[in-house]
Amino acid sequence: MPNGAAGSQFEGYVAGFPPRVRTILKTIRRTIKAAAPEAEETFSYRMPAFRQRRILIYFAAFKSHIGLYPPVRGDAKLLRDVAPYAGPKGNLRFPLDAPVPYELIRRIVKARVTALKTAPALKKRRT
Repeated sequence: MPNGAAGSQFEGYVAGFPPRVRTILKTIRRTIKAAAPEAEETFSYRMPAFRQRRILIYFAAFKSHIGLYPPVRGDAKLLRDVAPYAGPKGNLRFPLDAPVPYELIRRIVKARVTALKTAPALKKRRT
């Protein structure tokens, strides 16, 4: 996976956060890369993201939490496990004052990879 422009954007993005948050963001990035080695790193909506056919996952740091998008769907066990972190629209919020569940993030990414493999391809927009 190339680390060009998206890698530079990521480094610029994390530079604005305190050291502890930078470490968390970098660990989430490594976790996603390991769980989805074929995914391409990108930036979208001013957030780090990974794409594999479509956007696989977004993540971002906020004042008191790390956000992970899009919402988890379809896997009952995974839905139960992410329930304590679910925000108002189903997106996940990992509080910065608690341990980040990296293994849960890995499971989410793996589930998204599986779901996107079976999803129909997006049609290209006409310009």
